[in-house]
Amino acid sequence: MQITGKRYLDYSSFIKLNFGERVQKISLDIGFSCPNRDGTKGFGGCTYCNNNTFNPEYCEPQKSVKTQLEHGIEFFSRKGKNNKYLAYFQAYTNTYSDFESLKQLYLEALSVPKVVGLVIGTRPDCISKEIIDFLDELSKTYFISLEFGVESTNEATLLKVNRCHTYEETKETYNLCKNKGFHLGAHIILGLPGETKAALMNHAVELSKLPISTLKLHHLQIVKNSVMAVQYKRNPENFNLFAAEDYIDFVSEFITYLRPDIIIERFISEAPKDLLIAPKWGGLKNFEIVAKIDKNLQKNNSWQGMNY
Repeated sequence: MQITGKRYLDYSSFIKLNFGERVQKISLDIGFSCPNRDGTKGFGGCTYCNNNTFNPEYCEPQKSVKTQLEHGIEFFSRKGKNNKYLAYFQAYTNTYSDFESLKQLYLEALSVPKVVGLVIGTRPDCISKEIIDFLDELSKTYFISLEFGVESTNEATLLKVNRCHTYEETKETYNLCKNKGFHLGAHIILGLPGETKAALMNHAVELSKLPISTLKLHHLQIVKNSVMAVQYKRNPENFNLFAAEDYIDFVSEFITYLRPDIIIERFISEAPKDLLIAPKWGGLKNFEIVAKIDKNLQKNNSWQGMNY
């Protein structure tokens, strides 16, 4: 609180403490799939997923990592004064390949001028000791962050959304990765079908037991071309989607149960307008939601970790 001036640890303050300045992430799409799409574990992917919701327009998997990064750097340098960039392997499962191929991709990204580190998004069931050791080695020279899609700490929910791995596996993976030189992150989706308010609050308790330094919170969004879009159309009563004000209240309470040293990287996800089916929050932007959360915490005199 003292460091950031906020009632929680925020990501941009964490980055400024690490680098002494603002650092821009550049999203990459390297054309990977994931094991519950290609038949290794399942088909159709997670029910909520349409990966096009993640990708900025400069992401084109047919282009090399170097080219995508150079386009991204050019795009952002027109917008402001960024001198440092993080290569963000974002779409699908970015450790889902053989070790040699992954090593080449990561090193290619780090060879681009002004790129000071990697952020790698993946699944807890797609990681090997080889990759962990390699990232540990890289972290001696670069900023390395490994983020796992946890999505829910509830086994029944993971089964229902066709996640094709268990929360037990998630915990095992974090244990393999702890005490290494890289940062560990987690993603969680708040509001998946069938989760009560008590179950949702319990995610904060469970996540706090993991050796994570960063956390991304997403509210459930129904997007076009996902399995969930069909389920929602058929049985909307099975979904309890957050209205904006309810979500602001909920998240403000949720973070009071979080471990106080976890850096909150994101409070909401913003699917592109043309893909979003529900909930529609009347065009409220990410920064407006954050400002409302800040206000709510102030009003209730609450803060991250207060009930931890």
